[in-house]
Amino acid sequence: MKRARGFTLVEILVTITIIIVLAAISVPLAKRGLGKARQSTCLSNLRSIGVGLESYLQDHNRKMPDIAAGRSSKDDDMKVLETELATYLTAKDAFKCPADGKQFAKTGCSYMWNSAVSGQLETKLTFLGKDGSPQIPLVFDKEAWHPEPKGTNILYADFSASSELRFKTNN
Repeated sequence: MKRARGFTLVEILVTITIIIVLAAISVPLAKRGLGKARQSTCLSNLRSIGVGLESYLQDHNRKMPDIAAGRSSKDDDMKVLETELATYLTAKDAFKCPADGKQFAKTGCSYMWNSAVSGQLETKLTFLGKDGSPQIPLVFDKEAWHPEPKGTNILYADFSASSELRFKTNN
């Protein structure tokens, strides 16, 4: 007698179990990879904002823009980061963090401006008792959208962008 060729029930169950285990391992890794990719794009956006800010400073005698930290709606008529620096940036999506699901649509920007430095000269920046520190934060994510433990990206006064908090108030 010839036996019919095919898989037994046990072989099919083992195969399905292996596929489920592989999927359970790969899905969290894929999510983490996607989160890291979004964080990298966000850091790139902050660097672009830094380049735009540098151009703004050249046009305004090295004086930081005198703008509000942010706005609650796109309809608010006020000077904010995205309205003052838009002409200095070539990337249209520079003000949108890819991990931001709500703030950009609502306000027009995923980032906040450190309004404590508004109107200050770049060479004489002060913030929380620190004078002239290149590590003074200028622009940062509105929310901690990125993978923990460092969920927020920051553009510093030396125009570097990082997820590391480098500003310290104690010496």
